[in-house]
Amino acid sequence: MPRGRDRQQEFSKLPIPDREKGEMFAIAEKVLGGPHISVICEDGKTRLGRIKGKLLKRMWIQPGDLLIVRPWPFQDEKADILFRYTKTEALWLSRKGLLPEELNVFE
Repeated sequence: MPRGRDRQQEFSKLPIPDREKGEMFAIAEKVLGGPHISVICEDGKTRLGRIKGKLLKRMWIQPGDLLIVRPWPFQDEKADILFRYTKTEALWLSRKGLLPEELNVFE
């Protein structure tokens, strides 16, 4: 297990939403079954999130998890789920001030 400085480098490699591609932070609100999850996005909207096929079996999401989502350009009420942070990673992002105020429930 990495310690000290190595641990900081490990967290600094975390993906951050690419704003140019329309990505944003979101919190999982409710698991609806299959690949569908209700998410609350940082812009205040609740969207129907979908875990893409190749990530479906690898990404187990529970209510309260911090996510990166990309809203669909043609249906704003839906979004693709791109990444899930662990609780430890979400706490680290919160302490560094990288989370928007609306979603910062990890303090």
